[in-house]
Amino acid sequence: MVKGSAKAARRRERKKKGIIRTRKKKEFLYRGYTIEELKTMSLDQIIPLLPSRCRRSLERGLSEEHQKVLDKIRAGRSNIRTHRRDMIILPEMVGHTVSVHRGNEYKSVEIAPEMIGHFLGEFAPTRKFGGHTGPGVGATRSSKYMPLK
Repeated sequence: MVKGSAKAARRRERKKKGIIRTRKKKEFLYRGYTIEELKTMSLDQIIPLLPSRCRRSLERGLSEEHQKVLDKIRAGRSNIRTHRRDMIILPEMVGHTVSVHRGNEYKSVEIAPEMIGHFLGEFAPTRKFGGHTGPGVGATRSSKYMPLK
């Protein structure tokens, strides 16, 4: 007895014969460049590829604090802690772990290629969601309805 539809059975047969191959993981590209190509570029070559807000900020130059964080990353230090939530993620930061301050603690952020052009603060939220509770005082009659199980 065949499980599923006839179409599924034909697909299983083709898969057994090797006609259907498994999908390869797509290589990451940022504006048409691989991560290796981006890491070899200078900052002046990377700036035109970034979104407008980041581009305008970097054209003015990095501040002292941002430069210190970047120097620590270039030196290959581990466990970098920073309050610089407005630091723009650059290709040379990919693969490093940075602890970003979120008000009362530090949150470790593993920098992935998809994060290029974003800010460190986007990945360390400052507010925690407490969760929703059940209906309370002042709830309407319809929202108080709880079906019996």
